[in-house]
Amino acid sequence: MTNQSIFERWMSQAIEKFRTRTPKSSAMYENTQKYLPGGDTRTTTFFRPYPIFIDRGEECRVYDLDGYPYIDFSNNYTVLIHGHAHPAVTKATVEQMKRGSCFAGPTKNQGLLAELICERVKSVERIRFCNSGTEATMMAIRTARIFTGKSKIVKMEGGYHGTHDLAEVSFTPSLEEVGPVESPKSVPQSRGIPKSILQEVIVVPFNNKEVTEKKILEHQGEIACVIVEPMLGAAGLISQENGYLEFLRDLTRKLGILLIFDEIITFRLGPGGAQGIYGIEPDLTTFAKIIGGGFPVGAFGGSKEVMKIFSPSAASFVTHAGTFNGNPMTMVAGIACLKELTQDVFNRINSLGEYLRKGMAEVFHRNGINGQVMGIGSLVQPHFNSEKIIDYRSAKKGNPYAMALLHLGLLEKGIHVVPRGLCSISTPMAEKEMKAFLTAFEESLIEIKPFIEETSAELVQ
Repeated sequence: MTNQSIFERWMSQAIEKFRTRTPKSSAMYENTQKYLPGGDTRTTTFFRPYPIFIDRGEECRVYDLDGYPYIDFSNNYTVLIHGHAHPAVTKATVEQMKRGSCFAGPTKNQGLLAELICERVKSVERIRFCNSGTEATMMAIRTARIFTGKSKIVKMEGGYHGTHDLAEVSFTPSLEEVGPVESPKSVPQSRGIPKSILQEVIVVPFNNKEVTEKKILEHQGEIACVIVEPMLGAAGLISQENGYLEFLRDLTRKLGILLIFDEIITFRLGPGGAQGIYGIEPDLTTFAKIIGGGFPVGAFGGSKEVMKIFSPSAASFVTHAGTFNGNPMTMVAGIACLKELTQDVFNRINSLGEYLRKGMAEVFHRNGINGQVMGIGSLVQPHFNSEKIIDYRSAKKGNPYAMALLHLGLLEKGIHVVPRGLCSISTPMAEKEMKAFLTAFEESLIEIKPFIEETSAELVQ
């Protein structure tokens, strides 16, 4: 019997319990499929048999249509660092709504939010706002191409930078497609990516200095930028090893290639993001998620020299338009959110993250499972993987079926996480929420241990 068939047997039992518990979500899912392909408008939130439909959120909890509460460790994929309906953010947005939601002209709060970010991130002297992380990385790459006059980009295998064409390369390729590690292939993420795009994207393995340097030197005269998440997020919260980020900074600076840090997730790690922790100054940085206080947002910024190409007062400036760029609702929410994030607040949620990682590792060990727990600060993710995880390929070798079963098990016990296992800490949380998570995690792990024994003997001690 294959692992897939064993999984389907286990999954059918889990789905039956899930359906019994969530009849209103089930009915809503069936109805919305009449109008939305797949019953939703966001692919990443889907999981079998259907996602729970969320009715409301309060502090660190969400409630589904059937009235069940969940401690929210998803936080809309790390966005809601203050949880749901934070008083300061709510007050700011309600007051702004009374004054108007959007205008065909700038407002003072664009400058105030820009100032807050530039004060916190040393490498960012000028910044532009947009409406999503996808737009932010798209514009940062375009900025690098304009500034350098070159067209190719380098990205990490397994690195996620949104859904524009250049980003949709080798995000989650199968291990049968990726080619040898010494020369990774550029694999389209989905249909509709032109072959010409693949020729513009050079893929390298994260944390592999030798291959990265070789590939960059081969194309150095054509490369506009290297874009990298300081911690590889969607691949499983993989941190740098052996000074890989410092190596990238030194190499790109020597060759006249711009270095882009995608801090869309890692900006929640401290006032200056990951670059503040590591003491590295990239040429461009992209932001989204927490800087909008729960509203749609994106931003990209860098030095005055690089960013001046967007100033309309320049002799030959570059157009960057967008009806909702810097919209008042997002700006006031972002200001309120960031003002609440002092160093002490970062320290507290980061320590809770460390508490959770340590506790999950102990649960794995206590139950004889060779799992790993990745992440830093307020970001946490378990892996059912016995091999040391240093890059996308090593992360991909884990048991994805176990994670799918764990996810449904946690939901049943009132814990809401991203289906792939990603967890983030919000400021309304305390040690009691970490303990509740660990209890649910251990109970769920015990339930699926027979499945792990049957499908992944190497994970059992």
